[in-house]
This record gives sequence, structure tokens and C-alpha cells, in this order.
Amino acid sequence: MSKLYYELQKKELNSITIPKKILLHSCCAPCSSHVINLLTQYFDITILYYNPNISPEEEYNKRKKEQIKLIKKIPTVNKIDIIDCDYDNDIYNKKIKGYETCLERGARCNICFKLRLEKTASLAHENNYDYFCSTLTVSPYKNAPLINEIGKSLGDKYGIKWLYSDFKKDNGYKNSIELSKKYNLYRQNYCGCIYSKKDINN
Repeated sequence: MSKLYYELQKKELNSITIPKKILLHSCCAPCSSHVINLLTQYFDITILYYNPNISPEEEYNKRKKEQIKLIKKIPTVNKIDIIDCDYDNDIYNKKIKGYETCLERGARCNICFKLRLEKTASLAHENNYDYFCSTLTVSPYKNAPLINEIGKSLGDKYGIKWLYSDFKKDNGYKNSIELSKKYNLYRQNYCGCIYSKKDINN
């Protein structure tokens, strides 16, 4: 299972002969650095910065600023753009109500993944993208099989192709760290929500 989504990722990318359009959900600039570097060879990329889980708002804005800085600096083969969503922490808090005490990587995180990926799938469908995907699988701390299962299910629901991925493979995570240093990106020390911040501080 650990190599399955990476192999599916490679197979799909190898099948692309002309640039396609992909809506790429990005959790943060550091994680997106490697993914952009890889996918720009195959796609016109639109970054969707949709992360209502991040708290406080100052942290959200700081991470968004880094994302915008990165896409202005990083060289790309094909086009790159960004969709900036309004800060809406209330929708996240409503979705995870009753799951506040769940451990990190548990049910609360699963709800958060689905919230962000469903927004991506919906917008990708509405705007006629060929694929949608997320940078989340570049992190060794995220459940790549679960993220891919959610993505595939939402792709089926909205009629938009999900790009299977496990971007941390083949030194992807290591490359994201190196690129973050190269572009002097802010690397946060917690995932984003107040609960993950509490876990770090405990």
C-alpha cells in the first residue's frame, strides 16, 4: 500500500503528452514547493489556497503571503496562478464540532481533509479543470492513503479526475525542505488548527 499511490501518480503523469489544467489545493508554501516543481512539467497549475482550519487569522495570512511569494519566485515550465479564498475559520469549527478532543491524525483531521478537498473538487468541476489534487501527501505526517481515498471519492462525486499522489516519495519531502531554504520560506511548526498547536506545545 505504501507505494501504490506513488506508482499510480507516476503512471498518470507519464500518460500526459500535452499540458493539462490542474487545480492544486495547497496547505502551505513549503509543501507546495516540491509539488509545483514536479507538476509544472505536465500542467498549467492553479493553486487553491483554501485552509479554513488555520488559526489564528494572523497565521493564516502569514502562510498565504508565503504562498504568493513562492509562485512569484519559483521557475515553472507551464502557467501558474493562484485562487485566494477568504479566511473562514467558522466553517471549519462547525464541521469539527464534537471532535475537538480527537488526537492529531484522527477523525478531526479526516473531516478537515474532506472539507478542503471537497472545495477543490467543486471548483475544479465548475471551472473545467482536467484534474484536481492536493499538496498534503508531501508530508510524512499525513495519511496519504486516506487523502487519496477521499480525493477519488470526491472526484467521482463531482465528475473531475483526481490525481493520485504520494508526493513525499522519491525524496519529495526532503526536496520541499531544500526548496524552502532556497526561497527563504517560513516553515510553520504546527499543521494549522488550534488543536495541532496545542499538541506541539504539550
